[in-house]
Amino acid sequence: MNGMPHYATIEELRRAAKKRVPRMFYEYVDAGSWSESTYRANSDDFARLQFRQRVAVDFSRRNLATTMIGQPVSMPVALAPTGIAGMQHADGEILAARAAQRFGVPFTLSTVSICSIEDVAAHTQAPFWFQLYMMKDRGFIADLIARAKHARCSALVLTLDLQIQGQRHKDKRNGLSAPPRLTLRNLAHLSRYPRWCAGMLRTPRRSFGNIVGHAPGVTGIASMADWAAKQFDPTLTWNDIEWIRERWGGKLILKGILDEEDARIARNVGADALIVSNHGGRQLDGAPSTISMLPRIADVLHGDIELHMDGGIRSGQDVLKALACGAHAVYMGRAFLYGLGAAGEAGVTRCLEIVRDELDMTMALAGITDVRAINGDVLRAGGFMKPRQLPGEDAKPVRIQAA
Repeated sequence: MNGMPHYATIEELRRAAKKRVPRMFYEYVDAGSWSESTYRANSDDFARLQFRQRVAVDFSRRNLATTMIGQPVSMPVALAPTGIAGMQHADGEILAARAAQRFGVPFTLSTVSICSIEDVAAHTQAPFWFQLYMMKDRGFIADLIARAKHARCSALVLTLDLQIQGQRHKDKRNGLSAPPRLTLRNLAHLSRYPRWCAGMLRTPRRSFGNIVGHAPGVTGIASMADWAAKQFDPTLTWNDIEWIRERWGGKLILKGILDEEDARIARNVGADALIVSNHGGRQLDGAPSTISMLPRIADVLHGDIELHMDGGIRSGQDVLKALACGAHAVYMGRAFLYGLGAAGEAGVTRCLEIVRDELDMTMALAGITDVRAINGDVLRAGGFMKPRQLPGEDAKPVRIQAA
């Protein structure tokens, strides 16, 4: 892969990204809020789930392809909306979108991306998805929706769990900003990452492309910070979703559902899918992991609406476990950002290859031939999984034909 080291796991991509991305941007990705208990639980709770190993199953032909909100995908995985991905690597959102396009999975562009909607649209061919934060300035939001429609975005992902920012200690200690403030301390630190700096010097995309130059009065980093501090709207309610639906008119996904009652309400507001999410453990610390809540939310929805999830996906095995717990598909955020930071577009591609190969192999060893047929039977009972009903003694026996 053009001389790129052979990364075998997402963890190897993470370690490489840590060496190549300046601390304030690496820790923006690899951190949670407050004590980080929810951030850790998102990954740790996946480890509590065990597979049922099955044998004597013909798995010579396996299928990973399915759909997400009616869109064909090569596997049930999307790249999650992640803020300032363009600070992990120069032109990061463009590179990630191109990798996802070639791989056949959706890419979701964040409102607070470095590359703008127009930038990504100009450098990709397939439609991508756009993630929206509700702001107080409804005129700006209406314009943002119109820009996403003009760019042929095929789905709008409305995030519901960031109307106030969580207590992110590392971001505060690092003085996070995009681009970084040019203090003596920051300059000394950035000098340790010459390749990252060279990439940033070559690109004009170093600030918030969807906001700077588009929001009234926002012309640079100083005015952007002041605007953002005042714009996240704490008055957002379920009633505002209808306003967004009317202006969007296309596929709508609601992100940030972590409670059964909220899931029931969200099902009834006309969305096409829900994302079980705790914002990667970056908002309410002490909230449960997404994988532990997924089966409960799936139970109350009864398949009435397509159910997605994010949080803690670091392998193809995690993807399979999420599908077994009731998800139709999953989103990866940190995993692809590690790949982006480690090796740019090739690193994102390698991340997707790793997850695909792990999902495929685990399906085979668990006796599964089609990703669309995965259900709770693939997991052993225990932890937050309900006991599984197995065939009784009078079940029809398997007949073995003599050779």
